[in-house]
Amino acid sequence: MKRISALKSTCTNSSWSNRLAATTVELAIVLPLFMSVTLGIVEFGRAMMVTQIISSAAREGCRIGVIDGTTNEQVATVVKNYMQAAAKVNGSDVNVTITVTPDIANKDPGNQLALSNGGDLVTITVSVPMSKVQYITGKFLGDTNLMGISTMRHE
Repeated sequence: MKRISALKSTCTNSSWSNRLAATTVELAIVLPLFMSVTLGIVEFGRAMMVTQIISSAAREGCRIGVIDGTTNEQVATVVKNYMQAAAKVNGSDVNVTITVTPDIANKDPGNQLALSNGGDLVTITVSVPMSKVQYITGKFLGDTNLMGISTMRHE
């Protein structure tokens, strides 16, 4: 009997309120840190996902670009449409750079796909500012450009 009454006396209302206050303070300290880490993980995951989509868009543009008769504008349109459909990125935010490196036996086409010949190396570089695809406005990766590059030989 004595033991039970000793347990009852240790659990008073003031000890519960003290513990509740301590828990509230601990939560106020830990919650912002936990939320920052969680949101950082989400942003880095988004950056990785969009980078993969950009690489796929560059590859898709390069596949179109190595076909005879394709123009730079057609490739840029394909890439921008791909980015719009896959990552919901506005076409004006997508930067497409087309580089044609001539084969040894060919003349320099001046980075114009319509003038390129078989054996020329076609490189498509696609970049999007992270600030245009991030979920949370902030400085995590805001100044970073996400980039994808694909290179194929002209057919």
